[in-house]
Amino acid sequence: MAKCEVCEKATTFGNNRSHALNATSRTWKPNVRKIKIIDNGTPKSINICTRCLRSNKVTRAI
Repeated sequence: MAKCEVCEKATTFGNNRSHALNATSRTWKPNVRKIKIIDNGTPKSINICTRCLRSNKVTRAI
């Protein structure tokens, strides 16, 4: 399961509901990317969701 290492966002489970209110299982997966960041001066590779990436919660390694 993909999980953001910054905000701990992970897969969420729920149900699809038809017009007749039949319930079938479904999942919502976070938009997670594997990127390199600078952590205490050293490059490190982590999984991070795109919302955290856009919010500049980490310093990206170039």
